[in-house]
Amino acid sequence: MSFEINIEIIGLKELSCGPFPCNDERSCELTECAPSEKLLTAVAALEKALLQEYGKMTLSVQLTLIDDGVPQRIRSIIEEYQPPLPIVLINGRVTPVGRISLPLIRAEIEKELKNSST
Repeated sequence: MSFEINIEIIGLKELSCGPFPCNDERSCELTECAPSEKLLTAVAALEKALLQEYGKMTLSVQLTLIDDGVPQRIRSIIEEYQPPLPIVLINGRVTPVGRISLPLIRAEIEKELKNSST
């Protein structure tokens, strides 16, 4: 059985990957981006980890930078949900993640998979 999971990360180019600094425990489970704490390197590390873990299904990771303007669809999300940056969308659904974290994003993917199978 095949599912399509689309992950979109919305943020600013120079934004950090989350509100917490990197630590020795790497609670985000991503090591390739440490210690830069930069969104761009964290998204690349996340994409690599997710493709290794969920390689059998169709999975895409998209980074949308809003440095040069905020598209109306993102403006609507911000007005309605007021999520923290970076914003994590999974299949267009706003998630409560608020940082680049493999365990948190994995949990949201699993919710999506569970909802798709029912």
